Amino acid sequence: MFENTQNSKIDSLGEFGLIEHLTKVFTNTQPSTIKGVGDDAAVIDCGDKYMLISNDILLEGVHFDFVYTPLKHLGYKAVASNVSDIAAMNGTATQILVSIGLSSKITLEAIEEVYAGINAACEHYKVDLVGGDTSSSQKGFFISVTAIGFVEKDKIVYRKGASKAELVCVSGDLGGAYTGYMLLEREKRLFLENPEIQPDMEGNDYILQRQLKPEARTDIIKIFDSLKITPTSMIDVSDGVSSELHHLAKQSNVGFVIYEEKLPIDQNTFDKARELGLDPTVCALNGGEDYELLFTLKQSDYDKVKNSTDISIIGYVTELEEGINMISRSGNKHKLEAQGWQHT
Repeated sequence: MFENTQNSKIDSLGEFGLIEHLTKVFTNTQPSTIKGVGDDAAVIDCGDKYMLISNDILLEGVHFDFVYTPLKHLGYKAVASNVSDIAAMNGTATQILVSIGLSSKITLEAIEEVYAGINAACEHYKVDLVGGDTSSSQKGFFISVTAIGFVEKDKIVYRKGASKAELVCVSGDLGGAYTGYMLLEREKRLFLENPEIQPDMEGNDYILQRQLKPEARTDIIKIFDSLKITPTSMIDVSDGVSSELHHLAKQSNVGFVIYEEKLPIDQNTFDKARELGLDPTVCALNGGEDYELLFTLKQSDYDKVKNSTDISIIGYVTELEEGINMISRSGNKHKLEAQGWQHT
């Protein structure tokens, strides 16, 4: 069934390469399965609408650190990240299922706090918790969320669909979540070296929220509807813009040109990145967990978004053979590699 890959290292494939390798032998047999593996959510035909289903898992020590992650924020983020996947298909989330794995060190009060965050997210995004599972865990805590949503059939947006000369756009701003993560990691190291030192987080509320309590951009879906816009392709920015552009390029068989000066970077993110010795552009391109929406639009939609404070036009679609490139502030062209966020 699989090629002989005895003793092959999983790390050599990466997350998405591994998924592609393991699922390439599967074929869809149900007529209702419109889209399976390979997009932000699965697409199921439910008659007059499409049902969207997405699942993500957060693992202690890989996706979050209890040293600096508030439990309520963890529950909220677990929901928001899945709601974001539904939004990336131009849909609206309606229900979630939550499964958790508990180690012996986790108290009832701690789990109650996680679920308080889940409840807050359910209220904010107007989704219902309708099921899930619990299990013991030998290695630590994990939380898995499955989101269910719906979209009108004529408004479904996939990663495929972009065409030459279309606009490349992104919502909100980029790099804040990664910069917040690097700040938290710095303060953690300082604390472990000297527990007498109190973490210095003052004035960094914005980037800390971007990391610890991100928001799914469901408001952008409403903007699309009000402006009568349907993106030609779309993905949420969970692994960094550079990686997401490669996903869109692969699915759409196109290339991209983006402009460094057009990348939306909040001033708080820019200043703190510099202070931490980071390049703000690299944070924007390769930092993950911003949960913004990256999408392409037809040229005819330009006037509808050109003055938007929520949407930035950062480039355009090219031929596949041209690859994915960024024009720097100095006017030089740089090839963009898929160097997105990798949890360690």
